[in-house]
Amino acid sequence: MLTNSIFNFGIEEKLKKILYIILISCFSITIFSCAKKDSTSSTTSPLYVSVGENGTILTSSDGTTWTSRTSGTSNNLVGVTYANSTFVVMGGSGTILTSSDGTTWTSRTSGTTEGLYEGTYGNSTFVVVGDNSTGSGTILTSPDGTTWTSRTSGASNRLFGVTYANSTFVVSGTNGTILTSSDGTTWTSRTSGISEGLYGVTYGNGTFMIVGDSGTIITSSDGTTWTSRTSGTTNVLWGVTYGNSTFVVVGPSGSIYTSSDGTSLTSRTSGITNDLWGITYGNSIFVTVSYGGDILTSSDGISWTSRTSGTTNALYDVTYKE
Repeated sequence: MLTNSIFNFGIEEKLKKILYIILISCFSITIFSCAKKDSTSSTTSPLYVSVGENGTILTSSDGTTWTSRTSGTSNNLVGVTYANSTFVVMGGSGTILTSSDGTTWTSRTSGTTEGLYEGTYGNSTFVVVGDNSTGSGTILTSPDGTTWTSRTSGASNRLFGVTYANSTFVVSGTNGTILTSSDGTTWTSRTSGISEGLYGVTYGNGTFMIVGDSGTIITSSDGTTWTSRTSGTTNVLWGVTYGNSTFVVVGPSGSIYTSSDGTSLTSRTSGITNDLWGITYGNSIFVTVSYGGDILTSSDGISWTSRTSGTTNALYDVTYKE
């Protein structure tokens, strides 16, 4: 009996050791699995991307510290947008670049040599707009940023701005041009009531807002009917975005304006004298970029801080991805 007890005790000890090894192995696998998940999630961290002159691309995780990236082109890069896990950059001579991470960029065939100015995403479609040297304002669409199709805009003017909201694409251009579309394929001309050049366009607080030459501001709730607003300036207004319950507009000589409702502007101090072109909002921060390579940030659109970009090349646009 004693021998059997010792034998049974030995088996129990062995079983305990085996069970202990199994538990340790499972725990190690769990740790490794979590580490892999953490590594994967890091690739989806917040990122700002700014583009500009001579193929300049800069990236930042916080809007403060910026890193230069290799774009693979010397063409001017004028617009950038992010959606569907893809950055899309557009610029001179029909240039389109794409990237999943903002670091490695791939050139795409746009099918045009027109200058391309701005892009957006909606209704499972990227839309890019541009120049009119062929007699018609350029509009391209793509489901993925890789394959692009030319669309008939019906407008003879340059097309500078595009956004998507409220199930509607809205495009702005020279001579008061406004176009709308539900799908990016078929476009309808709208009456803006003005003849000024129209550049930046955004949507917020139930309102489309377009800015342009001579201090032009026009707003619309649906993209169809537009109302002219008093900006309080005769300066050209280049860019506009919406965030933190605030419209922020930028223009020449470091001019920045804010508005809570899109109907009137309040001038703010930027601290610089270079022309400001592009602006975005993300991660509770406004970021704007300038013709002199300046980058400014603000949490409220009122107080602005200059950041070191590492370049003196003109920066034309900036976007954000969560």
